[in-house]
Amino acid sequence: MNTKKLTCNFLPGKIPALTLIGYMQNRKLQVWLPLMLSAAMALGIFFGFKMRDGFPAKNFFYTEKRNPLKEVIDIINRKYVDSIDENKLADTAIVAMLSKLDPHSAYIAASELEEVNEEINGSFFGIGIEYNIFSDSMHIINVFKDGPAFKAGLQVGDIILKANDSLLTGKKLKSETIRKSMRGPLGSTLQLQILRAAKLQTVKMQRGNIPIFSMEAAYMLNNNTGYIKLDKFTKQTYREFMLALESLKKKGLQKLVLDLRGNGGGVLDEAVEIADEFLAGEKLITYTEGLHVKKKEYRCRRQGQFEEGKLVVLADERSASASEILLGALQDWDRATIIGRRSFGKGLVQEQFDLSNKAALRLTVARYFTPVGRSIQRNFKNGNNAYFNEVAIRYTNGSLIYADSSKNDSSKIYKTKNGKTIFGGGGISPDIFIAADTGRIDSAFAKLYFKGVLSDFGYLYVIQNPSASKLYKTSESFASSFVLNDADWKYFSTLALKDSIDVSNISENKRIYISRMLKASIARQLFRTEGYYEVMNADDKAVQKALEILNK
Repeated sequence: MNTKKLTCNFLPGKIPALTLIGYMQNRKLQVWLPLMLSAAMALGIFFGFKMRDGFPAKNFFYTEKRNPLKEVIDIINRKYVDSIDENKLADTAIVAMLSKLDPHSAYIAASELEEVNEEINGSFFGIGIEYNIFSDSMHIINVFKDGPAFKAGLQVGDIILKANDSLLTGKKLKSETIRKSMRGPLGSTLQLQILRAAKLQTVKMQRGNIPIFSMEAAYMLNNNTGYIKLDKFTKQTYREFMLALESLKKKGLQKLVLDLRGNGGGVLDEAVEIADEFLAGEKLITYTEGLHVKKKEYRCRRQGQFEEGKLVVLADERSASASEILLGALQDWDRATIIGRRSFGKGLVQEQFDLSNKAALRLTVARYFTPVGRSIQRNFKNGNNAYFNEVAIRYTNGSLIYADSSKNDSSKIYKTKNGKTIFGGGGISPDIFIAADTGRIDSAFAKLYFKGVLSDFGYLYVIQNPSASKLYKTSESFASSFVLNDADWKYFSTLALKDSIDVSNISENKRIYISRMLKASIARQLFRTEGYYEVMNADDKAVQKALEILNK
């Protein structure tokens, strides 16, 4: 070091002060620098390993291998002859992949997820109306009491022309367009232009929480026997069921007909809760198990509100999933008599996973089993088409005449608590078989049904006969007193002819049956679904058989 360049003047034989300070600092740096570097490296390694779990790599120095699916999409993007929508392409690939698993694992696109979740949750944000399309216009056929539309003064028979800026008339009017116009965020404003008695009106309201009811009817069949009809299992079903059960008990309920026909299932926990109301003690209701899901048992946890009364449950080929959990538990414990036809046969449990693109994956994660260990899942190894067509195969000659719906898998035999023989695989077989009542159905009836002539009749009748709502105060009085007259039948015939359906030459037996459905259509308009079932059940073979069993 040239100290002369560092100092201006100094005494011979002595080290200048500035030079001494620099020398001491350099020595300290030489001592501490390696220690500082070692500490920094140790901290880096420590935090690096702490952070590695936040990354998809399998280890700290892992380089992720590219996914072949992503590779193919990238090549298509770069090389394909035309432009493509990468998101739609990916959706298609996912759907194809899931089709190789089982029939109930599904990809739910972002555009469909909201509606799917609404069905599960049992509510949506809207205004609380039911509607139908007549002459290219949207007619209100029902207004939910205490909903936004009810509070805003909307009435049955109002014709909605516009919703905010959306026109709701014309031949191209679609249900999806109407749904998007009516629904929206909670509390958002909706302005409707309506036509009432040939006068235009503007009505404003705020969207509210609208329930999706899973219980379609709850009434007394006679002095001591109640009837409850469940259409699905949502997160609100158990609450609806308990309110209905409590109401019927106040009316003298001692015996019950529970109708699960057409109930395609839904939330497993709700079916378990309802089963708990019928079964005593700590009985096993169902259990689930899968390769990656540990066995989980669902047992009764409390004293049920209907553990002693006589019980009949109605089922058919459309009773599935959660319905079958309830059916299986009640049959295994000899708690109920099952009447009807073999259920669908879905014994798989799905879990829903939210995806980054706002879509969802509903994946089968387990199987469920009845208390005695039955799996009622039917075979799906021949593909989805064969699986879902199995119900149609239960019919013969392509007609609606029911074949052997009660066919059982004799290789999977079980015993109930009391020793009754029951079967696994392919659904829950009824204790008493009731064939589908199709003798009065022909092509003309099918056209009336699918074109909506039968359901439309009730609304049009009530609009033209407003005194009906005043004349019949209850669904019971309507069911017992109302009779369709010749003028009513003539009006119906005119409506049918507009859809090119001639009912003038049908048999007397079919006319009686259609007349009952027309009466039920009016009852639905006046008293909603409860009125409909009160009329139809008076001639329902399964319901009548249930009453016979309960009265023994």
